[in-house]
Formats: sequence, structure tokens, C-alpha cells
Amino acid sequence: MAKPIEILLIEDNEGDILLTKKAFEDGKIRNNLSVCRDGEEGLEFLYKRGQFEGAVTPDLILLDLNMPKLNGQEVLERIKNDETLSSIPVVILTTSDSEEDIMKSYKLHANSYIKKPVDFFQFLEVVKEVQNYWFSIVRIPNNAMVGVD
Repeated sequence: MAKPIEILLIEDNEGDILLTKKAFEDGKIRNNLSVCRDGEEGLEFLYKRGQFEGAVTPDLILLDLNMPKLNGQEVLERIKNDETLSSIPVVILTTSDSEEDIMKSYKLHANSYIKKPVDFFQFLEVVKEVQNYWFSIVRIPNNAMVGVD
């Protein structure tokens, strides 16, 4: 049996965290979803520091933009400028549909930018489509091969 897909959700909204968990639980792909509730915590997880010592390197990062401490674009910039993390796909999953946020995210090398639907069922569907796209259609690097784990 294939190893589960490791997903890191960096999100401060509890409702969105619960919806994302539900969508991934309902999905057809085995996965482990880790959650960090702000940008600083997300970086601690990725660098395996403090309470996250021994954390697994994610295969995919879902990143909100509007968070306390470090916002999503600051986190994205650090990830994509770090040789050991830059190959991990980062999907921006946010309420912002600002053209400026979209452009800046892609300039910082986001792999996708998705506006979160407000509707509960549409949100679940979007997360399921993200899962299907990134783990059934697209090939992503094995993190063990890029010197991460």
C-alpha cells in the first residue's frame, strides 16, 4: 500500500480548518493533514523546530494569505527561497480575490492560487478538487529525493 500523502495546512480560521479536514477525510486518497494556525508556526513545522521536531516534510502546502504573525506571502517567500523547501508545491487557498495578491503570490512562485468559496458545499468541492488535481493528475517530487527528509 502506498504511503499516505502528507499535507500541511497553514490556516488561522477554525471553520476553514474543519472544512478542509472534512473534505480530505471524504477524499479517496490516503493522507495525513497537519495544521499550523499562523505563519510562524508553519515555518517552525517546516524547519522541524520546537514542538515540531521530527515533523514529516509535506508533499503539499495549503497556505492562507491573511494570518497573524507572518502572513501567507511572507511564508511563501521564505519557502520558495529555501533550497530544501522550494520544490514543495504551495497552493494559496484564501478569501482574497485581489489582483495584487494574485500577482504577488505568483511572483513569489506559488504553484496555484484559489479563492475560497463562501458556500460550505462549494468549499468542500474545491478542496476535493485540489486533492484530486495534486495527487491523481499531477506528478510531484518525492521529498526524499530532493534532500528534504
